[in-house]
Amino acid sequence: MSDFSPVPSAVVLDVWCELQCPDCRSALDDIRALRARYGDRLDVRLRHFPLEKHKHAFAAAQAAEEAAEQGQAWPYVEAVLGRVEELDRAGEPFLVEVARELALDAEEFDTALIDGRHILIVDADQAEGKAIGVTGTPTYVIGGERLDGGKSQAGLRERIEEIADRLLAEGA
Repeated sequence: MSDFSPVPSAVVLDVWCELQCPDCRSALDDIRALRARYGDRLDVRLRHFPLEKHKHAFAAAQAAEEAAEQGQAWPYVEAVLGRVEELDRAGEPFLVEVARELALDAEEFDTALIDGRHILIVDADQAEGKAIGVTGTPTYVIGGERLDGGKSQAGLRERIEEIADRLLAEGA
């Protein structure tokens, strides 16, 4: 999974997210800004935390893993999050359509959603999230500190930058 694999000697930012969550869509601007500011020095990792209230979130998490296998994890995540209302309405056919729009192997997406090949990854992320106290999305973990973004994104990017800058300085 090329897009979600670790970057050596980078600070890791885990983003616990679900692709049917409007708050996660709001967080995209912060994630883009962090990726632009730090580049390879910050390893932004998508972690799945599908919420029961969103019936297509679990399938969307599996689809994101298929996108990662096809080398387009973040473009796919951003495309789906940008259109959460369509996901609400259309469900799995929408997930396959987004893959087609990004010139990914849409048939493979369809098959992956049917055969459940990525379920274990999603289940493991969700279990780990619960174990560390994640209750909603987005939630960020950096340097062992959990920052909950579900209620408000205000000030979160600045806090993440403070922690990242400190960790990078310590590692230099």
